[in-house]
Amino acid sequence: MKQSGLIVFAVLLAILMVEVPGIAAPIAVPSITLGVTEAEGPQEVALSLQVLFLLTVLSLAPSIIIMMTSFTRIVIVLSFVRNALATQQMPPNQILIGLALFLTFFIMAPTWQAINQDALQPYLAGDLPAEEAFNQALVPLREFMFKQTREKDLELFVAMAKLPRPETKVDIPTNVLIPAFAISELKTAFQLGFMIFIPFMVIDMIVASTLMSMGMLMLPPVMISLPFKILLFVLVDGWYLVIRSLLLSFS
Repeated sequence: MKQSGLIVFAVLLAILMVEVPGIAAPIAVPSITLGVTEAEGPQEVALSLQVLFLLTVLSLAPSIIIMMTSFTRIVIVLSFVRNALATQQMPPNQILIGLALFLTFFIMAPTWQAINQDALQPYLAGDLPAEEAFNQALVPLREFMFKQTREKDLELFVAMAKLPRPETKVDIPTNVLIPAFAISELKTAFQLGFMIFIPFMVIDMIVASTLMSMGMLMLPPVMISLPFKILLFVLVDGWYLVIRSLLLSFS
C-alpha cells in the first residue's frame, strides 16, 4: 500500500511538472540566493551603511520605546497595582505589557503626529535631508521629555558630563536628557506606587491584627485580606482611578 501510494504521488508530481499545451503552464519553483559582493562605488557603500543603521535602529526599538516614552512609568505603576492586590500573576504579564503599550500610544500620539508632520513626511517627499529630518524629529520628543524631567536630575547629568551651565533647553544634549528623563520617570512611578499601596496595606494591617486578637496565628492574613482588597478595588473602580491618575500625571 505504501509503495502504491508513493507511485501515485510520483505520477501526480510528474503531471504537474510537465507542460501541457493549452492547459496549464509548468509550476515555477523560485530560488533564493544570498551573497556578499564588493561595493563598486560610494553610492553602494552609503546604501549598505544605511541598511546597517536601519537594522541597528530596529534592534534597539524596544529600548527606545521604554526609555524615551511614557512606557516606563505606566508599566511600573501597573506592576505596583498587581503587587498591592497580591493576586500573584493576575492580570498576566502579557495583559499588563499590552495595556502599557496602548496607553503609551495614546499618550505619545501628539508627539508622534508632530514627528510625522514635521520630519517624516518632508523627508519622504524629498524636502529634507536625512540628518535634518532626524534633528527635526527630535524636537517634539525632547519637548515631551523636558516636561516630565526634573531640574535636579538634569543638573546631575550636566554636572557629571562636565558641561557648561546651559542657558536654554537647546544647550542640553540629548544624551544628557535621556538618562535624566529615565530616573525622573522612575521617581514619579514609585511615588504613584506608594500611594496605591497605602489603602491595601491598611487592609492587611486590620486583618492581621484581627486574626492575632482571635488567636488564629497559623492562618496567613493574606488569604483573608485578598478578597477584601479585590472587593475594595472593584467597588471604587480601581482601574479607572489608576489609569486616570496615570493620564493626568502626563498632562
